[in-house]
Parts: sequence; C-alpha cells; structure tokens
Amino acid sequence: MKAVLLGTTAGGGFPQWNCACALCVRARSGSLPARSQDCLAISGNGTDWWLVNASPDVRTQIASCALLNPGPGPRETPLRGALFTDAELDHTLGLLTLRGGTGLTVWAPGAVLHALRDQFDLRTVIDGYAPLAWREVSESFDLGGLQVTAIPISGKRPKYARSSTVDGPWVVAYRFQDPVSGGVLVYAPCLASWPEGFDDVVAEADCLLLDGTFYAASEMGSATGSSSGQAAMGHLPITSSLPELRRFPAVRRIYTHLNNTNAVLDPESPEAAKLREAGVEVPLDGTVIEL
Repeated sequence: MKAVLLGTTAGGGFPQWNCACALCVRARSGSLPARSQDCLAISGNGTDWWLVNASPDVRTQIASCALLNPGPGPRETPLRGALFTDAELDHTLGLLTLRGGTGLTVWAPGAVLHALRDQFDLRTVIDGYAPLAWREVSESFDLGGLQVTAIPISGKRPKYARSSTVDGPWVVAYRFQDPVSGGVLVYAPCLASWPEGFDDVVAEADCLLLDGTFYAASEMGSATGSSSGQAAMGHLPITSSLPELRRFPAVRRIYTHLNNTNAVLDPESPEAAKLREAGVEVPLDGTVIEL
C-alpha cells in the first residue's frame, strides 16, 4: 500500500487568501512552506489510485504528483475515483475539476450522497459532463485490492445542510488494510471528539493520519480576532488529542488538516517541539507513506 499526502491543511489552505495572521504573512514571504487543502491519494497496487477527499486544489495536487501522471494513452489516468469522509465543500469541490473523467467512482456515507444531491446538487452538475458511479460506503468493502472499513466519527453536517433531517453518520474515518503486506493506515482528518472504540482502531494501525486542525481551541480567536471557535467547527484540538496519541508509541502518528492559525505549521515553535518530543509528525504536502 502506498499513500501520498497531496494536501495537509484545512479549508482555505496555507496561506489562506484572506488572512494576514502572523503565520500566513510568513508563508507569503517564503519563510514557511505553503500547503494545499486536505487530500490523500492511496493505492494498493501502485497502478490504481483513489483520492480520499477531493480538495479545490486537486488539479495542482495531481499535477505535482508523478504517481498520478496520465498516460500512456492520451486520456488514460491512474485515478479510479474518490472517497469522501464528509460533505464539506473543501473536501468535495475538487470533483468539479475532475468533470469529464470517465469510469470514476465516488464512495461516501449515505448522508453525504444525499447532501450532494438534495442540499448542494454537485452530483447533477458532475453527471452532466460524464456520469460517475456513486456508491454508499458499507461498513467494509474492497477497493482495488485494499480492504476498506468506514468508521463513523460524528453527525456534524456542513453549513449548507444544517436543516437536513437525514440520519448520519455524516463524518467517517477510513481504515485501509493491504491484505498482502498486512499494513494498516487510518485516515481521520475530521474528529470532533475521541469516539468510543477509537482506541482499538488506533492500536491496530501502522500509521494514523489524524485531525490536527487546531492546536488549541482558542487559537482562531487569538490569531484573527474571530469569534469562531473549535467547538463550533467540530474539530478536537491537538491539546486534547495529543495525550491520547501518547498512549500509542508503536503507531506512526501524523497530524494533517492543519488550520492556517495552527502554531505547529512553524517547525521552530514550542508547539511543534512538543509534537516531536511525543514522536508525532507534521509532514509537508507530497509526503509518501508505504506500508
């Protein structure tokens, strides 16, 4: 199994277009590396690739990853489709860039498929160019040789679907297992709390990619003067999840989906030092993981 971190930040990327916080200013000056929005590419055989979430930056992300280069035919591509962890705009709008692709399949929870048809009709728009196969994720399914398990995480709806009465789960994590190597990767970029039973999921993983949106619950207000907080946005801050991760030193632990206000974007910060001390990583876009 091979995975590529195509993007490692939350909605808006880093630097965020409308933000002049200290970190974004440094990213624009080049003193901190820019990052694109959350997206993972994964393959069980090195030939057939799947996106996990499709960010608005997906064209640039695909173009920068040689493993996803098209060919040998003029319209051939190794991309087979996408899996969605949720229905958030920054995780689904990349499909608009992939319009016209043939033979693609999209896997998502039932509530997400509903939202993308009845709340924000992305499905009709996309299918007007080239129909996709839309598949509801079951608890476990096969994906090009990888065994995939969808793990319900929360019932957090995107803002555009706040009035929806469809039952969840609205947010899932994915567990990918390579039946040949036995390697297990868990991808959970959105985690509102530490769910019951999640200890077992982490303990069985070789690599965990976890929601690191905020370092602390109050950071957005402190950095930007915004009244929005972590609790309203449904992301468990690192200050709450890091003590949990310390209990699993044998697992490769990686934070992703970082907000532009997160101090760990600066590798010289005290917050980043705390992660290094705990053996937890904050890798850059383009990082390749093999299990």
